[in-house]
Amino acid sequence: MADFKEKYGPWAVVAGAAEGLGRSFCISLAQRKMNIIMIDFKEGSLKELSQKISSDYGIEVLPVFLDLIRDDAWETIADISDKYDCGLLVYNAAYSKVKPFLEQSHNDLDSHIFINNRTLTHLIHCFTGRWKNRRQGGILVMASLAGLFGTGFVPTYSASKAYCLTLAEALHFELKRYNIDILACLAGATATPAFLATNPARTKFGPSVMNPEIVAEKALRKLGSKNLYIPGYFNRLSYFFLQRLLPRKVAAGIVNTTMDKMYGNKNSG
Repeated sequence: MADFKEKYGPWAVVAGAAEGLGRSFCISLAQRKMNIIMIDFKEGSLKELSQKISSDYGIEVLPVFLDLIRDDAWETIADISDKYDCGLLVYNAAYSKVKPFLEQSHNDLDSHIFINNRTLTHLIHCFTGRWKNRRQGGILVMASLAGLFGTGFVPTYSASKAYCLTLAEALHFELKRYNIDILACLAGATATPAFLATNPARTKFGPSVMNPEIVAEKALRKLGSKNLYIPGYFNRLSYFFLQRLLPRKVAAGIVNTTMDKMYGNKNSG
């Protein structure tokens, strides 16, 4: 873990830090003795977590209360982080609504694009521009297995995560000449407050739900050695089966049939 801090420096930025996977990323980084700029719009949860992590692990923590849908969100983060020696960006923030496309509001549509893609892209551009000359840095982007196929009931989320995957994969090859590590973590169902709040119906062949602490820790360990990582044996097996063995139309049909069983009755009106 000491090598991790030596490689990326003393400070990390975690966007979407207050709960779920973000909380787990912060704890894993704190265990590596990295100081953290923690960004979230959930002020109460973020303040409580930042105080706990600082006390438990003896590191510096800077909580930043910010809604990443704002046009200037990336500029605010860039200005704050410029005062610190930040060598790692973990972008866990995501907007996700389990809702058919025609039932989504215009705010829902904008939130998926701005939070999941626009702010992310500007931040990556900003940080990698800083790291280009120093030849060191790391970016971990939380993508999703939902981005592998067009997935009903989360269509805009699915599309936004496909963007995250494609961007991270492309930049891995483009920026490795500058010794900048980029990893897209394609997580499946994870026991975060956001996922559990969707209350999915149980299905015989539904996804296995992973522990966010395990997902975060394993993803951090893969940073620098892989450009794409799928946590969980069942998830990797499903990826191989759906992506490699079946025609895309058939695989997408299986995914959407599963989603319909999980959420169809809740969104029938």
